[in-house]
Amino acid sequence: VFGSNAGTWSRPTAMPMDAYRSGDTFVVAFDLPGVDADAIELDVERNVLTVKAERRPVHAGQNVEMQVAERPLGVFSRQLFLGDTLDAEHIDAAYEAGVLTLRIPIAERAKPRKIAISNADSGRKQVTA
Repeated sequence: VFGSNAGTWSRPTAMPMDAYRSGDTFVVAFDLPGVDADAIELDVERNVLTVKAERRPVHAGQNVEMQVAERPLGVFSRQLFLGDTLDAEHIDAAYEAGVLTLRIPIAERAKPRKIAISNADSGRKQVTA
């Protein structure tokens, strides 16, 4: 058996992720292969998103003698600061094929909008902000 690479609740291991903007949505995808959906926790507090997951041994409690154990077990965690441009009240989370995907809408106040400008000489004019 090779060395331990397990994360604990006090010292979790980071999980790989991708983050990108797609239209009016910010998308974050976390790789969590082998993690049951019920072992994933999502919390948002003061615009800080915390993702915690635990990968448990498959053969826990059974009379099994591991020969090679390279897949990381234990607790994985990641925190993201969402900022004021994202709508943390409407996060959509989906878990499929070992990938946790979060879709976070861009806040209305952060989207581009037109602002009317008054001009005494020629009336109103539209400008894109």
